[in-house]
Amino acid sequence: MVHFPQLPFGLPDDQDDDKPREECGVFGIFNDADAAAHTALGLHALQHRGQEAAGIVACDGEQFHSHRGLGHVHRVFKSEKNTIRLEGALAIGHVRYSTSGDPALRNVQPLYADLAFGGIALAHNGNLTNALTLRHKLVEQGCIFQSTSDTEVIIQLMARSQKVSVEDRLIDALSQIDGAYSLVVMTEDTLIGVRDPQGYRPLVLGSHGDATIMASETCALDIINAEYVRDVQPGEMVVINRDGIRTLNPFPQQGRRFCVFEYIYFARPDSLCEGLSVYEMRKNIGAELARESGVEADVVVPVPDSGIPAALGYAQASGIPFELGIIRNHYVGRTFIQPTQKTRDIGVRRKHNANRKYLEGKRVILVDDSIVRGTTSTKIVDMVRQAGAAEVHLRISSPPTAHPCYFGIDTPERDKLLAARFDVAGMARVLGVDSLAFVSVDGLYRAAGLPGRDNANPGYCDACFTGDYATRLLDNETPSEMRVVTRLNERRKTG
Repeated sequence: MVHFPQLPFGLPDDQDDDKPREECGVFGIFNDADAAAHTALGLHALQHRGQEAAGIVACDGEQFHSHRGLGHVHRVFKSEKNTIRLEGALAIGHVRYSTSGDPALRNVQPLYADLAFGGIALAHNGNLTNALTLRHKLVEQGCIFQSTSDTEVIIQLMARSQKVSVEDRLIDALSQIDGAYSLVVMTEDTLIGVRDPQGYRPLVLGSHGDATIMASETCALDIINAEYVRDVQPGEMVVINRDGIRTLNPFPQQGRRFCVFEYIYFARPDSLCEGLSVYEMRKNIGAELARESGVEADVVVPVPDSGIPAALGYAQASGIPFELGIIRNHYVGRTFIQPTQKTRDIGVRRKHNANRKYLEGKRVILVDDSIVRGTTSTKIVDMVRQAGAAEVHLRISSPPTAHPCYFGIDTPERDKLLAARFDVAGMARVLGVDSLAFVSVDGLYRAAGLPGRDNANPGYCDACFTGDYATRLLDNETPSEMRVVTRLNERRKTG
């Protein structure tokens, strides 16, 4: 779910937290007396996928009830009345991270609209790569948009469809769309889940007694003691109502392109993605990294928390001891923009602190999951050196991130990516390490149990590493004057 740019462009207030960001997580439940409460719990489990806003829409068979707000799930639903008043046995929910400008309540999902056939609520994980082009055409045809989210394009296309049923209207709308989407959609008596034909973003099916659930990750099922049934397949639409569960495959078959970064960083380590354990996958990547770029050292130290499984795999494969040489403070929120460079540089220590005893005088292998801009990595390396490390060897459990993502991950433009500006030796100099190595693209695929990357049919989306975009990026081909007009229109709305 991307949000069209709003001028003036704002800096994120956690600019020192140099990690890619997933943009959202979705949850839907049908035939559950505690639908809203269970949805809130599911969103708690998916909080890592989006921390800026959360929302739930429930239906009691006649009326839709909605509560949305800015902030973490526990803040938005801190009052019990916020969930109690969301009556009904059918509900969907959403957590969101915005990509530009200030968060706005009108962009918080699930989005709701009254269409010709009745009410509909929709929550989206992903990014539509032709949304700007479609939006421009729809506005020219007289459509009025209430948000800056590409998700509203889907609703507008459904509203204009000449099809009769909600399923056919949704199919009609999605057949005009390119890009990544995992959707949960709700009418007054039906829950629908659908993944794009290449399956970029995850969506799983679960059960809890008589209730049926769809969620972005299996950890959202675990929190309510629900059973994981299976993954929704790429291009599959699952329709759930009183008549049971129907599956449709309305879109032409395309090659699978599940986002490999889900395994590297985004998904919770206790989740299953496409049938694979995320935790085990991360350990496998670390082991591959050790085999490919081993170096003599005294200790393997993860950058917590996301670097821990890969560091364990590295340590086990190399035989070098694993230690928590960096401790993370879990009670620190997002880093503020500081008024001076000196205090800004201290920001990383609010979240991480060197465990000096296990670093001083040691040759340290520092394991992290990715490098984006390199700002945080530089500060962590400096912190480890100040703790007395004799050598610092940085190992990264992903290939170099040299290309932006257009499918639902918030990454900077290419000229801001460290790997697009320097080769590995140049990055090592910038970061101040004795050596730097990334897992190879083939090593990443070997960690998934494959012999390597099949360039003709990779099976995963790895475009942020390879530049191999499987879907046409139509909005990037949009004439610049159209993009400028769209941005100016958004500025008028938000100014």
